[in-house]
Amino acid sequence: MLPAIFGLEGTELTDAERSFFREVSPFGYILFGRNVVDRAQLQSLTESLRNLHGRAVPILIDQEGGRVARMQPPEWPAYPPAQRFADLYTVRPSEALLATQLNYEALGLDLAEVGVTVTCAPVLDVPIEGAHDVIGDRAFGSAPDTVATLGWACLDGLQQAGIAGVIKHIPGHGRAVVDSHYELPRVAAGLTELEQDLRPFSALNDASMAMTAHIVYDAWDSDHCATLSHRVIQGVIRGDIGFDGLLMSDDLDMKALAGSVPDLALAAQQAGCDVVLNCWAKLSDMEGIAKRLASPDPDTLNRMLQVYDALPSAQSLLTITARQQSLTKQRDELLALFE
Repeated sequence: MLPAIFGLEGTELTDAERSFFREVSPFGYILFGRNVVDRAQLQSLTESLRNLHGRAVPILIDQEGGRVARMQPPEWPAYPPAQRFADLYTVRPSEALLATQLNYEALGLDLAEVGVTVTCAPVLDVPIEGAHDVIGDRAFGSAPDTVATLGWACLDGLQQAGIAGVIKHIPGHGRAVVDSHYELPRVAAGLTELEQDLRPFSALNDASMAMTAHIVYDAWDSDHCATLSHRVIQGVIRGDIGFDGLLMSDDLDMKALAGSVPDLALAAQQAGCDVVLNCWAKLSDMEGIAKRLASPDPDTLNRMLQVYDALPSAQSLLTITARQQSLTKQRDELLALFE
């Protein structure tokens, strides 16, 4: 099994993708708006990916709610951004916890219906004043304990729907003053300040999957961003945070990183990422990654297999629809308490 997650070019597999994926057997796949039309099309696409492997496979998507949603109205319902639940938490914490669980179970049922098995949420970053808005309302507020509590509720709701979550962007994107999609952020905060950023990740260090941040933290490693830093991955993520689940890189095509995608894949693997993420479906890059990556070591292989073993079985569409209507009705009643 190749320790990589690959994007797809369009709304169905090309012959070249089908042949390549069958040959290298990647750990999983990630879907974007370019891959999504409607329920029938998406069900067909995910089924074709499962058929390549002869079993369930991690099929990821960025479906957070708010402005980050690849499955959008009118085909699918819109979901509130994380900040809405943080707002409610300031006045009715118990109700906010329940509303978060209900929301993400409902969102997870959307994914389960079409064969998606993993969503890249929750965002556990703690944004500070003056930071870039790339995180903004995607976060569960700006208090570490609130972020941790509502992040747990998000994971729990997803799990109720049979969906795995990915905590991100470990060890924290909340201090970045530029967007890592376009530039490399550098954080100059000291160790005491950074400890606040780690708290939500430490609280949820038993999550099955986490995604790295393409950010340089001067206090830990001034020469490499976290994704490419053995010091950050082993000392901070595995050590201080205590995360022992599957660690995936953020997208290697982001402008924060410099170099060829295959070289970056190897560097991320050597730094300690279990799996690398390559979103943009460029066949030459994917072929290069397959040539450069080493076979997973025993610890990595064990983490990969644990994710596979936890993948859900298919759910009844009738059961999903009835349950989802009840969940969203209860959620909306709770969110109205803050309005």
